[in-house]
Formats: sequence, structure tokens, C-alpha cells
Amino acid sequence: MSHQHGSRSAEDWHREAITWRNRAILLLDHLPLPVALCDPDGAILLANPAMAAEWGMLPGQMRGRNALDFFRPRTTARLHPIAEAVRLRRRSRYPLEVTWTPPSGVERYGEVDVDPVSDTPGAPTALMLVLRVLGEHTEPVPEPAPAASEIEARILALAASGDTTPRIARAVGLTVDGVNYHLTQLSRRWQVRGRTALVARAYTLNVLDPETWPPAPTEPG
Repeated sequence: MSHQHGSRSAEDWHREAITWRNRAILLLDHLPLPVALCDPDGAILLANPAMAAEWGMLPGQMRGRNALDFFRPRTTARLHPIAEAVRLRRRSRYPLEVTWTPPSGVERYGEVDVDPVSDTPGAPTALMLVLRVLGEHTEPVPEPAPAASEIEARILALAASGDTTPRIARAVGLTVDGVNYHLTQLSRRWQVRGRTALVARAYTLNVLDPETWPPAPTEPG
């Protein structure tokens, strides 16, 4: 009687390899730890949902991007031993202190364990990254910049009243060129063209008080 393993075809082995690969991916998807697999140059081949969630992304959106697009090493000198390990096919774990910025905008910090891995002794080396989140830098969130400065709001209020540029310039103590400069800056910032559009935008941004006539800047607070 022949042994079962001896009678298996290459197709059988290939089918079993695919089965185990799919099981491994399924297991990776359910791991709560953020994990990614990269090629020797750091390009992401596979990332699990926990890793992608750190950046508010789907795993497929990270594929092909370099890991250094997402992580900031505290010191780049720590990357040299990893590059040497890949070149010399060493198997060891290399911890790397990193920071990154998630969609919340609050910088986080942690450690990435980098493990050179391969399926077989002759296979190309890949890098497995396992992220450990240690905390975040809770700095005060800066106040958002106002939609318009005080002088810009005064210019817009006068423009909304129908004043000409020379009259606006006299009222705010600027030259005609100075008034036009501020109007141009507002047009670029708000991406609108023309004085009428600027005034309309000023009302939608609450720069001008919609309940006041003649037009006036909205009181702060």
C-alpha cells in the first residue's frame, strides 16, 4: 500500500498552501494587535484592520505604501540594524520607537517590533511589524484661526454697504492698494471671485452679522 503523502500531487500541495494562507489571513484580521507585513524595502504587502484603523483607513488602502509613510522613528539610526538583518538574513526582533498622527490629530507614540521572516530558507525576507500603542501626547488644541481678521471684517462690512474702494480706504485708514490687497487675500482664502461673492461668503461664515444694518462685523463671543 502506498503512503498517502507520496501520492499527493503538486496541485494538492498548492491547494493546501492556499487554504493555510487564507486561514492565516483570517487569523491576522481578527488579531486585536496592529500587524503588517512588508517587503525588504518597507513597502506594505498586508495590513490587518487593527493596523489600518490607526489611520482611519481600510487595510487595502495601506497596501503598496511604505511603512515610513505612517510611522516616524524617534531615531533613524535604529533602522540600520534592520537593514543589515535583511541583508544578512538574520532572524531577530528589533524594537523601534515611533510616533504617528491618527485622524484625530493628537500625536500617538509606541513601539514597533520588526521581525525579519520568510516562508523557507531560500525565500526573500519579509518584515513583520507588530505595533504596541503606548500613549498619546495630549497637547492643548489650538483655537481655530478666525475666518477674517478685524481689518478684513471692517472692509467687508463697508463693501456690503456699497462703498467704493476709495471710500473704504479712507474709512479704515489704508490706501486703495491696501484694501485691494486684503480683498485679494480673502478671495484666495475663501476661493471665491468678485466682491459680491466675498460679501455672501462673509455672511455664511458669520464674519458679518446678518441681523445688523448697516452691515457690521459679528461681535466676538
